Amino acid sequence: MTSKSPAGPVTLGGELTVHRLGYGAMRLTGAGVWGPPKDRAGALAVLRRAVELGVNFIDTADSYGPDVSEELIAEALAPYPKDLVIATKGGWVRTGPGIWAHNATPSHLRKAVEGSLKRLHLDRIDVYQLHIPDPIVSLEASVGTLAELRSEGKIRLIGLSNVTREHIERARKIVPIVSVQNRYSFADREWDYVVDYCTQNGIAFIPWFPLGAGQAAKDAVQRIAGAHGAKPMQVALAWLLQRSPLMLPIPGTSSVEHLEENMLAGSLRLSEQEFKELAVVPELAFSR
Repeated sequence: MTSKSPAGPVTLGGELTVHRLGYGAMRLTGAGVWGPPKDRAGALAVLRRAVELGVNFIDTADSYGPDVSEELIAEALAPYPKDLVIATKGGWVRTGPGIWAHNATPSHLRKAVEGSLKRLHLDRIDVYQLHIPDPIVSLEASVGTLAELRSEGKIRLIGLSNVTREHIERARKIVPIVSVQNRYSFADREWDYVVDYCTQNGIAFIPWFPLGAGQAAKDAVQRIAGAHGAKPMQVALAWLLQRSPLMLPIPGTSSVEHLEENMLAGSLRLSEQEFKELAVVPELAFSR
């Protein structure tokens, strides 16, 4: 099985062009996004297979494990293919399974970037994202620190995650923002206006959790999947790819089989009626 990347390309910041189906590496860790995976060899195999299939954008974070996801990426793929873009994030700290605490202070972000550089075996991180705004630290202080690290050559491009349009506009006054990563799917449309804003301003939108769990969403996507001889996740990903030319889905999985299925979504085209039907699914029911 090979991939010719039928989903097409997206360019980040006018500098890095990647295929529009990436891979999210959160699920390679243990339960609760904590600790090592039960099957380390399997996790490494998924990463290597992703690259074989044409994936050249991998998204991770220092909080996944913590550290585990970044370490696995380096173990599986370093030295990296020339066209591989690794995006990582900082701004959460972890003390246990399922526990997430804010820390986007300048001092923490500096340590986080240094740690990611070391674990990923990189001299410069292609895309570094503020994982989430810190409620007790000004956004300007957090983003300003990332801008300084960019000037120092440790970060190439900067993105944001879990943000509003206001956050994006404030950040863009400090430094160019090339990507925004928020929860989004055909049935979870809370951030529609952010998708539109990003599309209008040449900012890649990276949706996480692309498949809805509400019953109405399940019924609609399963029926459309059946009509195409496809899997529900493939339909969900195809909808995202048709939603915006700057959409960059990063479906995550710890299974090579599911990875291969997900990558086939790039060649699935929904009819206009199918696209519209999924766009108005009335149920919202999702979890992180």
